Parts: sequence; structure tokens; C-alpha cells
Amino acid sequence: AAEAAPATESAASAGGEGAGAAKKKKKKKKKKKKKGGAGQRTPTEPAPDAEAEFVQTARLLGNWSKSPGQTWPPSIPVHKQFSSFREGEIMLYTADNGGETRHSSAEKREMERIQADIYSDLRRAAEVHRQTRKFAQSIIRPGVELADMCEQLEDMNRKLVAEDGLKAGIAFPTGCSLNHVAAHYTPNKGDKTCLGEDDVMKVDFGTQVNGYIIDCAWTVAFNPKFDPLLTAVKDATNTGIRTAGIDVRLCDVGEAIQEVMESYELELDQKVYPIKSIRNLNGHNIGQYQVHYTKSVPIVKSGDTTRMEEGEVFAIETFGSTGKGHVNEDMECSHYMKDSNAPRVPLRMKKSHALLAFINQNFGPLAFCRRWLDRGGQTGYLMALKNLCDVGIVNAYPPLVDTKGCYTAQYEHTIILRPTCKEVLSRGQDY
Repeated sequence: AAEAAPATESAASAGGEGAGAAKKKKKKKKKKKKKGGAGQRTPTEPAPDAEAEFVQTARLLGNWSKSPGQTWPPSIPVHKQFSSFREGEIMLYTADNGGETRHSSAEKREMERIQADIYSDLRRAAEVHRQTRKFAQSIIRPGVELADMCEQLEDMNRKLVAEDGLKAGIAFPTGCSLNHVAAHYTPNKGDKTCLGEDDVMKVDFGTQVNGYIIDCAWTVAFNPKFDPLLTAVKDATNTGIRTAGIDVRLCDVGEAIQEVMESYELELDQKVYPIKSIRNLNGHNIGQYQVHYTKSVPIVKSGDTTRMEEGEVFAIETFGSTGKGHVNEDMECSHYMKDSNAPRVPLRMKKSHALLAFINQNFGPLAFCRRWLDRGGQTGYLMALKNLCDVGIVNAYPPLVDTKGCYTAQYEHTIILRPTCKEVLSRGQDY
């Protein structure tokens, strides 16, 4: 709609007759010029350097505009900035992914009005994610200690969402996996890892309001030699978003993603590496308080003929690798989550009872990490945590790694398949 607006104005001006119409047209042009470029950009169009809050130092990220009604660094919770939260990127359905007439259906519009509260919660969470990652991108530099980066990002997330127990807060720990590590790494206490000039880091964090989760990620690289890898994965994710829709088969989304991803290659040290989709990592649909719900969205060709359905929320995420394109669990674990289907098991350790009570009160069914147990005042909990994992009450999610020495990248957005259109909730000026 924003792109169509200038064309509409030109058509109206061209329809006038005589000198009066010509003067009116000239006046409009002058006013438009005076208004400036910032007023003409869509909400997701990157800002030029001169009008940006800061100039991005990481590769292939668009600049952010300054935020009206917000301080810098951000300090005002988003629900105090807006009376209503803006839509994400709107994509109309086509004949291939939902039907071309849905956007004009009065019945479908009424269905959306009924879901207005859910949409508002999702958009609030998305706005928090955008402003939090905007702040995060301003502090991510070579040499930053990853534990400190995560703490600053998470503190900002809590502030902007106005953390309120399980009603609003962080959806899962901040992932900052480096190089051959594709996912599920966040520093534990005492980890002094710093970001290097030639590292490739995946930043993956989530926000939730009333259990409605935004799951969104991007890749940080400073060396332009990694541009083809980042471009491949970003292109693959956007292809998945374009392909997704109502009644679309999951296998068709995966096939489209793989075709785009594997059309790229990366040259490092005079050797050419094909970029591969990591075949055992997937996107997923998202339920209330359940970040990984009932469906997986493959990123390679598969035989899964399950279809996407109206009203579903999906995290469309893709991972590319210069290695084998397959990950295994390795390294020290930091991510954990209570098993929603765990049986009732008698616990013999008093410390296990206390830790489980803390987890239930603070995280419920959401993922957590050891840093958050430390932050909550838990001490000497490792044996109790192991006990909860051993009996199946809590699941451990160790880092997922490809071949050592390779590089992996990730991009991810959360979308909702509304009755009338597809909305990319987490889209921003950066990516």
C-alpha cells in the first residue's frame, strides 16, 4: 500500500486540466520534496546513513531510523509508546499459497477482528524484538564478550516488554553460536568467549506476550568474505516466507528453500565451498507458550506432505553451512526446557524439588539457561538439574555443531497465516 501511494497521487494530479491543475501539481511536488526521504520510506526500508540511529558495522544489515517516542538507548516499554502496534510486512496470498480473493473476503476480515487481541500481543512482542535487536546491533563489535552481550540484550528485552512473570518476557535464551556451531549455544557462568573479527555469529532470541512468541534470528559477520554465505541463507529464508501459505505442503517449502540455498557457493583461501542446507535443522510452527509446536518446516526436499493451515504461526528459519550440512550435539550444555509431557516422577533429592519449583514459577514451559538460574539466586544446582534431566522432567538441548572449521549462518522470521493475508511479524529495517 505504501508503494502505491505516490502513483495514486500522480494519477490524481495528471487528471486535472488547465493552469490551475498544473500549479496544484507543482505545489504537491514541492511539498513532497520538502517532506524529505525519511517520510517516503516504508516501515521496513533501511534508513540512509545520515538519518540512521547508528550506522551498522556488521555485514548486510540495513540501518535503523530513529524511533519517535523512544530514547536512545531505548528505555521506554513499547506498550507505553504505542496505542496500537503496527502490522508487520503484509504479503497477499497468491493462487499457489492460499488464494487471490482472500484479502477481499468480508467473512475472512471478520475472522481477523475476532483474533485482534492475539494479533496485538504478537505485534507487541515483535516491536520489542525489533527495538531490542536494534540495540543489540549497536553494541555487537569485534572483541565484545559474549556473556556481557547476552546480558545486555536480555536486560533490554525485559525492559522493553515490561517483564511480568509468565505474562510477558523473554521466550528463550539468547543464542550466540559461533562458526561451526549452528545453534543452542549461550555462555555459561565463567565463559569468557569474545567475538572475533573473522567469526560468524548467529544471534537468536525470542520475546513473548501472554505466551505468543516471536522467534527471530540473524547472522553477524564483519569480514566481507562471508557475504555469499549470509546472502544465501537470507535469500533462502525469504524464499521460504514467500512460498509459505494456507494449504501449502511443508515439503514444497523445504524444496524451494534448498533450491535457493544450494545455488550459492563460498570461496575461502582460494577454495570453493558449496553452501548446503543443514538437513536436520528445521523451521517450526509456534503454539502459545510452545516455541516448537506440532509441525516442522524442512529446509531440504522431503516427503512431508503435511499442510500449513489458516491461523497458524510459523518460524521460518534456514541454516546454511560450508561443512557437511548435518549437525550433532556437542560441547557443554546451556539450554534446557521442561518437558510438557513429562510423567509424574517421585524425586528423591530435596534440591531437585526446590529447583523444579523455581523452574515452574519462573519459566513454566519456556526454555531457560544456566545463566538465568544463576541470576535467580540458584546455587549448587548442577546435580539437581542433572537429576531432573535423568528422570525426564527437563530436557537438555546441547549445542548443535557441524564439522569443526566450517561456517554456518542462520536467518529467521516469525509469520502468521492470517485469513486475509500473510504477515511477516518480525520484519524490520535491518533484514
